[in-house]
Amino acid sequence: MSTTPAVQPDLPKILDGLNPQQREAVEHVEGPLLIFAGAGSGKTRVLTARIAYLIATRKVWPDRLLAVTFTNKAAREMRARVEAYVGDVARQMWVGTFHHTAVRMLRREAERLGFERSFTIFDDDDTRAALKRVLDALGLDPKRYPVGMIANQISTAKNELKGPDQMPNRSYIDEVVRRCYVEYEAILRRSGGLDFDDLILNVVRLLRDFEDARLYWQDRFRYVLVDEYQDTNHAQYVFVNLLAAGHRNLAVVGDDDQSIYGFRGADVRNILDFQRDYPDARVVHLEQNYRSSQSILDAAYHVIQHNPERAPKRLWTDRKGGEKVFAVQLYNEVEEAEYVADEIERLRRTESRKYREFAVLYRTNAQSRGFEEVFVRRRIPYRLVGGTRFWERREVKDLMAYLRLLANPADTVSFARIVNAPRRGIGQVTVDRLVNHARERDVPVWQALEEAAGAGVPKAALGAIDHFLKQLRTLRQSVGVLRPSELVDLVVEVMQLKPYYTDGTPQGEARLENLLELRGLAEEYDPLEPADSLSEFLADAALTSDVDTYDESEEGVTLITLHMVKGLEFPIVFLVGLEEGVLPHQRALEEDKGLDEERRLCYVGITRARDRLYLTCAFRRHLYGRAAAGMTSRFLLEIPQALISAPREGKAPAPPPRHDYRERFLERTAQAAPVPPPVQRFTEGERVRHSAFGDGVVIKSTLTRTDEELLIKFDKAGLKILSGQLAPLEKLS
Repeated sequence: MSTTPAVQPDLPKILDGLNPQQREAVEHVEGPLLIFAGAGSGKTRVLTARIAYLIATRKVWPDRLLAVTFTNKAAREMRARVEAYVGDVARQMWVGTFHHTAVRMLRREAERLGFERSFTIFDDDDTRAALKRVLDALGLDPKRYPVGMIANQISTAKNELKGPDQMPNRSYIDEVVRRCYVEYEAILRRSGGLDFDDLILNVVRLLRDFEDARLYWQDRFRYVLVDEYQDTNHAQYVFVNLLAAGHRNLAVVGDDDQSIYGFRGADVRNILDFQRDYPDARVVHLEQNYRSSQSILDAAYHVIQHNPERAPKRLWTDRKGGEKVFAVQLYNEVEEAEYVADEIERLRRTESRKYREFAVLYRTNAQSRGFEEVFVRRRIPYRLVGGTRFWERREVKDLMAYLRLLANPADTVSFARIVNAPRRGIGQVTVDRLVNHARERDVPVWQALEEAAGAGVPKAALGAIDHFLKQLRTLRQSVGVLRPSELVDLVVEVMQLKPYYTDGTPQGEARLENLLELRGLAEEYDPLEPADSLSEFLADAALTSDVDTYDESEEGVTLITLHMVKGLEFPIVFLVGLEEGVLPHQRALEEDKGLDEERRLCYVGITRARDRLYLTCAFRRHLYGRAAAGMTSRFLLEIPQALISAPREGKAPAPPPRHDYRERFLERTAQAAPVPPPVQRFTEGERVRHSAFGDGVVIKSTLTRTDEELLIKFDKAGLKILSGQLAPLEKLS
């Protein structure tokens, strides 16, 4: 029998400022609870107040309460808010994403499931690398059977809790995927690894197959709270309901109108059918919005109301005033980007707005290119969310692979990555034979290294392998002894990574800066016990997303896709590309219920705006290498004219300082469209300088019908795709 936490209740502080519906959700203590929380309705406030209320009224110990969020950023914010209410005891809570929660549980239960506590977490790149090896082993052509397609089908199966034997067998392709699934699982097992989907799948296995474990975890978590429940997939749904089956103290919060991750397996029926699962559930509707003006909320409603399967609700606000929605049709994507830039500069001048107050939202990553080029040319700072992530940079992935191999000597994928970083005379033939030796004898790759002489590797490589093994043994002895940051230093020193990455160029300096940045991140885990600190650091690094590292205080216009923007808000939002085939996306129009999810995407975009919302569409758009005339999106046409500040066609609602878009476009077209095809000015490997991005090297130059498309890797700005005709580039001798 558990004792109650020694917390002095401060209920007035916790309940202060809650509206009646929010207070009802906070004070409901026993039994299932469903909270339909509309966009901007204060659901984070309600969740944190409910947790604090349960702790402060001594209903539960903090460490016997589980709160599941969908981002690490949300988890940090939730913990900090609860701590402000109840003090340091909040640090005992289990708060985190589904995957973080699963990792913590599996670290304790791994042996029961047949794998080591030090299991490696495969990220998407690791999965693709493993599947490439599978295709090679099976003699399959990756052009005919793309790695991405196979990875997606395996992921879908795991999210549905299906093993290889439960895969459909309707065609030869199905059989190929099944065989790849079998071989991929074998690589994971030999490597002591789990991919993202395995984390949830194995927790479900634990709770389903081991009654004592199920009873323990059900008793451990007397209250379970789940945020963004509309975005749960089948495996997550089963996981949550298994945990809550004993006490039924399950509270879920979500908004079916914001379910936008169907491509990841999310099933909006999980929230819509909650009352079927729990007929006695208390249902609370949060419809008062604290973010947006009423005109923005009304525009969102007129779009989302057309979805057939949704819980009836309509957001309202007591906020007075607010602009109508601005809707503008431009000629093409260049004019669209120029218009957005003009409006940003106008509002900065007339309303003293900061760049960070603006966001440009779009359906696909490819749409960011035009805005990047215009912003660079006009010296408008911006933040591209979803570009090359810190964790995806080569030197960072190399060093992390060293740490993963030290933590888990069976990690074949990490071994294959670092065996020649830096180069040490161990060729690909040797690597393949070592990996095959490990697979055939079902032994860790580290043991294959020690048995290299009998693995059929060339004699010339034995000396290099022996030296490599000595280095690894030196490092391995320090695992569990040194702090993570000290271990990073030792790896860099023993493996001579500084001279390997330093080549006398700014690129080399940037790589070293990234290693120092990684060391700084590792320092955050130094206070933990050495035995656990490395695994904690590796797990958190593997499960970090772009939104987790987003800093609202950083200056710059935010460029972000609609899928990534959920959970964020901005004073001024430009929702661009509102054309049929773009938003809604053409692919979604061909899928069952695809249009419903596109409509929810548009709804999410609209409700990110606090003060002012711009909706733009183009008469003609160049996208994916082709130009085509566009039809105005049905979503834009569904918004009543009474909510629109200006006609959908014509000039901007508030004339910017430069408004001759059509004339400037025709002038630019006349100058940039000579009769002969464009000339290739740049070659691969050529060093160039950009007025904003700095120095870089041309990775690829491709001539299109009207332009030269350049893929350039800048020393500090990373990879960029630029126009050879428009980008301000100069060649370096």
